[in-house]
Amino acid sequence: MVLVSYPPQKVRFDNMKVAVIKYNAGNIRSVAFALERLTTDFAITDNPEQIQSADKVIFPGVGEASSTMRYLVDKKLDGVIRNLKQPTLGICLGMQLMCRHSDENNTPCLGIFDETVQLFSSATLKVPHMGWNDLKNVNGWIDKRAEGQFCYFVHSYYVPQNALTSASCEYGITFSAAMRKGNFYAVQFHPEKSGEAGQKILENFLQHS
Repeated sequence: MVLVSYPPQKVRFDNMKVAVIKYNAGNIRSVAFALERLTTDFAITDNPEQIQSADKVIFPGVGEASSTMRYLVDKKLDGVIRNLKQPTLGICLGMQLMCRHSDENNTPCLGIFDETVQLFSSATLKVPHMGWNDLKNVNGWIDKRAEGQFCYFVHSYYVPQNALTSASCEYGITFSAAMRKGNFYAVQFHPEKSGEAGQKILENFLQHS
């Protein structure tokens, strides 16, 4: 595995309010630790007003699609997320829930991306896809220097490559590692666990208006 080092930078976003959506998903603290290196003004919250008033929103997660969507609907966060106007980043399960439907327990999702989340199926590869894998076909909002960079993945379901794919990855098939639609950004990997490359991708998101 080859990781390309970025030039040392001290990028800070202390004048930016960042909301991390709180719901019944794991790994939120890892996102918080990554944000602590970039900004002091962030909150982990399920308060709609606080989410809507933030400069940037992060929708993270590790979990199961149907139970998570039930939680979002019960808390009326599904409508809040769909109607956000500021840059919003979905991570891992957050990316999958931004899609129209997930095959995981036949779950209707948020419908931001008109895609169906599918289960990896392979006679030779282990599922879940877990560990480091390299980004390919990087374009758009992700720094081109991320081409070939290794990021950390943990997922059994994937979003097929499509017209809104910003980076792809291969695991038996080619799938979407990142996407963008308007103010909605998404990554299947965990930037908060992906070293310098992951931190740079978080910086790129925070810099977008």
